[in-house]
Amino acid sequence: MADIDPEALADVAYGIFEHFLNRGLQAQDKYLYALVEGGIDFKPDLAAIFQRFSEEYPQLAEAMLSHFSNLDTIYQMLYSGEGVIPTKTRQTYWIVQDAPGSAPEAIEDENAGKWLIFQEPDLVDSVWIKVRDATVALELGISAKVSTAKPNPDSRDNRKVIYVYTKDWVDEPDVMRVREKLRELGFADRIGYKRNIETFAGEYAKKGKRVTYYSA
Repeated sequence: MADIDPEALADVAYGIFEHFLNRGLQAQDKYLYALVEGGIDFKPDLAAIFQRFSEEYPQLAEAMLSHFSNLDTIYQMLYSGEGVIPTKTRQTYWIVQDAPGSAPEAIEDENAGKWLIFQEPDLVDSVWIKVRDATVALELGISAKVSTAKPNPDSRDNRKVIYVYTKDWVDEPDVMRVREKLRELGFADRIGYKRNIETFAGEYAKKGKRVTYYSA
């Protein structure tokens, strides 16, 4: 890793650690967002999980500490909304919330797909909370994720997007069940559903071409 830019390495290291942290907390039936929103001190949990991370990925942990100075800086950043609130998250491009019991890799399966909800930046925080909470309550699909305040070179405009994943695009009753629940949550406008097949093939909507499989 000697030839890797330290800033780039720290960026990658933090993204991996945040995933590691969330999985570690969920193994204890805890959620980062619930700790932050509840004003609960989770510094001991952070320290214990970071210790395990350091043992498994020593070079990544070193890169993080070199960039952020110490673990307390990371704790204060998280406590202020990093990784929880889209408009306050600047270290990663996405916040991901898996449904309980769903494997993290499930959203990468080629059979999976997602409903796409586009939102203006000033509305995304409140909208994300609705989707996140419904995902944790097993009322939607296998996972959900939202784009954050970190500038993404792949973004086409300043809107934010929420993906609501289902396990299998072929299972139309389940796909539409999730769509109906989204309507109940307030998403009444027509939205599109994109299969991972098209995403993996690098196919994106453009003038005269639609890549959504369902629209409802």
